[in-house]
Amino acid sequence: MIGNLNHVAIVVPDLTAAADVYRKTLGADVSEPIDLPDHGVTTIFVNLPNTKIELLHPLGEGSPIAKFLETNPSGGMHHICYEVDDIRAARDHLVAEGARVLGDGEPRPGAHDKPVLFLHPKDFCGTLVEIEQV
Repeated sequence: MIGNLNHVAIVVPDLTAAADVYRKTLGADVSEPIDLPDHGVTTIFVNLPNTKIELLHPLGEGSPIAKFLETNPSGGMHHICYEVDDIRAARDHLVAEGARVLGDGEPRPGAHDKPVLFLHPKDFCGTLVEIEQV
């Protein structure tokens, strides 16, 4: 059911500094910041030959990752994202297998305007999982 690893998301306390580490120190192709108000984050993508790293920083009051930074002031890995062909079919299969979908269970546009859903970390070995329709 799952396809390629789309990205690994890392919450960072300083988006510019984190982008510089990937751009200058590692020589990576780094995107411009994108504000995603519906998700409460600003994101930057580090484009790698086989996947992406998503750098996340809180955007606005009530950002879902602000608490993550309170608990982990240096930042850290937040979630992994897998690609799926049909997000609703994937959701229905996952729910039938006992997985919990976060939020209202309906896909919403992610960073690339493609439908995404998040799955409860307790159902996936302690890891927050995002699925994205490609």
